[in-house]
Amino acid sequence: MDKKRPGRPHADTRLTRFLEKRILELRPRKSQLEIATEAGFINANVLSMIKSGTSKLPLDRVPALAKALECDPKRLFIMAVEQLGGDTTDLAVRRIFGTLVTENEVSWLEEIRDASDHSDPSLTSRARAALRAIFGR
Repeated sequence: MDKKRPGRPHADTRLTRFLEKRILELRPRKSQLEIATEAGFINANVLSMIKSGTSKLPLDRVPALAKALECDPKRLFIMAVEQLGGDTTDLAVRRIFGTLVTENEVSWLEEIRDASDHSDPSLTSRARAALRAIFGR
């Protein structure tokens, strides 16, 4: 569960962990300052504040930041919504949009459809166990 820190209320969220990792992955090609500039942050320090958890990622910044981070905007949006806090926000988003699916998840779904010859297979306990085994869970 996320830990609240004084002055860093959004620290230890999936978003802050993702940003830290993704910025490191991109470091050979672009700096954090370049990412912030590409994302349209006038003050490049804003990205540092989001990464450290002192600020939330505004939802209107998700598309530009996703492009700068070279990541799926839906995935980034999901993590930004989580930062808004509370189950009610998540529930509202799910009621309006349904389950948000990332580009990678769409690929999995398409492969399942192709592998099952579009038979709409149910998720059996055996299939669930096999899927979880792929991810070591």
